[in-house]
Amino acid sequence: MPLTDPAAIIAGVPLALRIGADWPQADDGAVLEVDDPATGTVIARVPDAGVAESLRAMDAAAAAQAAWAATPPRKRGEILREVWRRMVEDQDRLAALMTLEMGKSVAEAKGEVLYAADYFRWFSEEAVRIPGAYNAAPDGASRMLVLRQPVGPCVLVTPWNFPLAMGARKIGPALAAGCTAVVKPAHQTPLSMLAIAKLFEEAGLPPGVLNIVTTTKARETVAAMIDHPAARKISFTGSTPVGRGLAEHAGRRLLRTSMELGGDNALIVFDDADLDVALDGAMLAKMRNIGEACTAANRILVHRSLIDRFAERLTERMAAQKVGPGLSGGEIGPLIDGKARDKVDSLVKAALAGGAKALTGGAVAEGPGYFYPPTVLVDVPADAEILRTEIFGPVAVLQAFDSEDEAIERANASEYGLTAYVFTRDLSRALRVIDQLEVGMIGLNRGMVSNPAAPFGGIKASGLGREGGAEGIEEYLAVKYASIAP
Repeated sequence: MPLTDPAAIIAGVPLALRIGADWPQADDGAVLEVDDPATGTVIARVPDAGVAESLRAMDAAAAAQAAWAATPPRKRGEILREVWRRMVEDQDRLAALMTLEMGKSVAEAKGEVLYAADYFRWFSEEAVRIPGAYNAAPDGASRMLVLRQPVGPCVLVTPWNFPLAMGARKIGPALAAGCTAVVKPAHQTPLSMLAIAKLFEEAGLPPGVLNIVTTTKARETVAAMIDHPAARKISFTGSTPVGRGLAEHAGRRLLRTSMELGGDNALIVFDDADLDVALDGAMLAKMRNIGEACTAANRILVHRSLIDRFAERLTERMAAQKVGPGLSGGEIGPLIDGKARDKVDSLVKAALAGGAKALTGGAVAEGPGYFYPPTVLVDVPADAEILRTEIFGPVAVLQAFDSEDEAIERANASEYGLTAYVFTRDLSRALRVIDQLEVGMIGLNRGMVSNPAAPFGGIKASGLGREGGAEGIEEYLAVKYASIAP
């Protein structure tokens, strides 16, 4: 039977901080309220930590670092794999928990649980494959030993839109590499990360290796952790403005830095594309996670010869989506909060006022919760803010183009460079376009790029570093070289 009762879903989740071996409350008793965005009602209260608790969490990570780094890679991998197994086994409860605190449909939440779990499985395998080298120097006068060792305690800051996957994408490689960590989850969605911390405890992870600090005081607590003398790395997923500030702060201490930031992603449908494939891909790239994804297709560029048919068929699909609470079977759940919904509404209203036309949707849904209906906009003026701003909602913006060069130029006309999607049946064109797009990831004839075995990340204002793939663990390793007499 599907889980629908909030109390039953939350049961078993520690509503506390995780510091070392303990599950304490905030020193001053402060709590932050977790809302169900489908109703706006409070579903749980967790500690609202301050600087003191954050520093204690860093102390715990620092105290556990040497022993965890010395733990055999196989043992580290086995703990990660055990958490993968437990997540797969408990996927229904974890999915319901995520739907409850974040709003996505249960089907999408279950998909995220399995996706997040796969990061733990992937990095459980990478833990035993950390490379090294032993070579003769070219002049034969010495031997060169190259080691890769854990960088040390990490500060991991995760967003609300993928509360499990974004945590797993950081925790997996950090722990596999032999680093300890303090995770600061988004205050809107702390429950999923606390549930994972409990699974790690049950899987035998030593105290202090993974610490969780829930707080609404992100600025001061994260700054304090960056300044902690034991901190060696920060990994952040979130907005570009916040990422810039954190990178600047971390730069004062020359911390290792990974930043997975915003996107203004283009989806290009060429005149030779398979229209059915392109529509499937557009729906996935636009509507995954209610459009609240950094990889979402923000601008859909369609060849002029196809745009009328494409718009008509996309509108049919968008209008057919069932809007409602995920726990009640809704396909399109609420946005994370009122501020997010109002932002989407403001962008759409401004575009409509400038001459755009809504083929479906275009107005805030009535009733409780933070819902916004699936919307398709055409005839959007070139200077509309919605073309330059990450929408983060279920709004598809269509524009026509006439040539390959024009499509590439418009796709690249952004300060961001995270993802692009290309639909064409011409292999030569596909390779030309892939080569010229200024992004870190490309989906060719598919609307999904995420894969634990692939490097995830962007260029330009979309961030620094990579998560996932063989590259992901390198972000948590320091290279050491020794010159050895023969």
